[in-house]
Amino acid sequence: MRVNIKSATLLAGMLLLNSPYVSAEENFAGWLFDFSRNKEVSPVTDKQYRTECGDCHFPYQPGLLPEKSWQKLLTEEALKDHFGDNAELGKDVLESVREYALANSADKSWHKRSRKIAGSTAGLEETPLRITEVRYIKRKHQELPEKMVKGNKGVKSLSFCDKCHTQAASGVYDQDTVLIPNFPDWND
Repeated sequence: MRVNIKSATLLAGMLLLNSPYVSAEENFAGWLFDFSRNKEVSPVTDKQYRTECGDCHFPYQPGLLPEKSWQKLLTEEALKDHFGDNAELGKDVLESVREYALANSADKSWHKRSRKIAGSTAGLEETPLRITEVRYIKRKHQELPEKMVKGNKGVKSLSFCDKCHTQAASGVYDQDTVLIPNFPDWND
């Protein structure tokens, strides 16, 4: 019995270390032994991504969508009509932004919330193109009455993450960091 447990542990360790997800972390050992570790999503660290995306809207962390979503969103054709706007980028800029988003997508992240997002989108026939279409995100917001979001002039839509999530830019989406405009006592 003892040999089987050791063998199973060794096998699990080898599989984990050879996993493609290990490459998502620059310092896997540091991540593994950091007990305050990344339960949220990795903040945006790429200046060009932050600038190009952030010029028009909140620069969503790539860990909020799976790789297959970013593959569809970040093409020359898709950016010509990016949710009703022309968001075309130069070829080199697009390649850089796309590369960053794909490398940091939910399914390549070790961050807990990103892993939950990846799990909720795995195996879907239809690839979500909006963060608000992700099952995990929808479930987290399902109990909010419409008057707090669409009927709230300070929010307007769930797509404005940073309107309520006060630490969204840092990749923190915990409920205790939420402050809904015009509803200061929403969580009491």
